[in-house]
Amino acid sequence: MKRRIAERSGREGEARAAFWLKAKGWQILDTRVKTPAGEIDLVAKRGNLVAFIEVKWRRKRADLDHAIDEHRLSRVAAAVEAVAHRFAEDGEDIRIDVILLAPGAFPRHIANAWQP
Repeated sequence: MKRRIAERSGREGEARAAFWLKAKGWQILDTRVKTPAGEIDLVAKRGNLVAFIEVKWRRKRADLDHAIDEHRLSRVAAAVEAVAHRFAEDGEDIRIDVILLAPGAFPRHIANAWQP
């Protein structure tokens, strides 16, 4: 039951993040992209940039500071390596972003969160 609630909350967070990105001029290319290395929550494009986005939803704003770490980002990076060619055309830049969400908090968008 707890896992099901967490899954539903995650999906809601991803939908909110996608809505927020669209309002900021991003085009959502795909959601919940599954790869052997892991899952990418959102793939978005704006101009010549394709962002692979990890979304984290927490019930408390204070928990956002610990929602993402290097281990989780390295898994996203491995997943991106597997599928980047499907989304980014020649000459387009790619990056890995994070969006942190909590009730009552403005979305926190961390651009270029992964820099190996």
